[in-house]
Amino acid sequence: MLHKLISAPINLVIKIGEKVKEEADKELYDLPTIQQKLIQLQMMYELGEIPEEAYKAKEEDLIIRYEMAKRMEMEQWEQMTKKK
Repeated sequence: MLHKLISAPINLVIKIGEKVKEEADKELYDLPTIQQKLIQLQMMYELGEIPEEAYKAKEEDLIIRYEMAKRMEMEQWEQMTKKK
């Protein structure tokens, strides 16, 4: 009984941490999200809302994240096809 009282809060913290990581990964490595951010960034630049230096820096960051997400997607696909 005492073990359950002590481990319950720890398990809750672990589950919350896993959910936060899942959401952060989705934000960082979700291909449609990254594509949408690239489109928004392009529009902001074309409308003159951000300077060219800021545009290039943010674009580079998003392209790197896109490449990483694509690589992760390909690795997951390869793992799935190897299991079958």
